[in-house]
Amino acid sequence: MYSKEELLLAISTVIDPEVGFNLVEMGLIYDASCDDEGNVKVTMTLSTKACPMHQMIVQWVRESVEKMANIKSVDVEVVWEPAWNITMADENVKKALGA
Repeated sequence: MYSKEELLLAISTVIDPEVGFNLVEMGLIYDASCDDEGNVKVTMTLSTKACPMHQMIVQWVRESVEKMANIKSVDVEVVWEPAWNITMADENVKKALGA
């Protein structure tokens, strides 16, 4: 139904409030897929396990995808492997954060 690129475009509206970049350009979204019935699965991580915004960010990701037409369900799985690091971010993020 939706390609990974289309899902990432929707998720890219979610901004990490701590650094001001979206989750996609930060490299925090590992995968996103949608089946023919409109069931979406997003695999993501956070920059730290102690992230105080954990629940809110997961909810924002879910809501960003639910806004798309004909979405039936959104499953957001937070994983810690591989652990996120700055090298996973886009070049503009690395430059801005001094990496």
